[in-house]
Amino acid sequence: MSNELSKKLNEQLNFELESAYIYMAMANYMDAQGMSGFDHFFVQQAKEELEHARDFYDFLQETDCVPEYEAIPKPPKEFGNFTDTFRAAYEHEQEVTNRIKAIYKDAVEVGCITTQQFLNKFIEEQREEEDTFRGIVERLERINESWNGLYILDHELGQR
Repeated sequence: MSNELSKKLNEQLNFELESAYIYMAMANYMDAQGMSGFDHFFVQQAKEELEHARDFYDFLQETDCVPEYEAIPKPPKEFGNFTDTFRAAYEHEQEVTNRIKAIYKDAVEVGCITTQQFLNKFIEEQREEEDTFRGIVERLERINESWNGLYILDHELGQR
């Protein structure tokens, strides 16, 4: 594997950790708003991001690369209303997708089939993640921050 490709994979490892950090901040913000279902949803999302980070860690080690950890930026404390919070999460997932696709493109250019195969599951998962967040944002926009609708959605997301 090229040094440049391993560097980008390592950057993604760190970005997955940052993603978990952001989702935990969102969970905390939702909990402070009294929305335990939204809190639970974001905690589960953070756990997934940590699993992804571990996948990148393992892949780097399996391909004889040494994972390196970088400092994680402090996430915001507040994210606006509920729609704004989930919209920010959706935009974050789009950024994750763009990063993974860029790494995949680089893997194709250098002919690293192993990396391409590794990234395939993340490309599929990102399609699902974006669809999930897009759907939640659409529902939040429809209910227009109505407490009745928020409580119903909070309950549903708490079942994740």
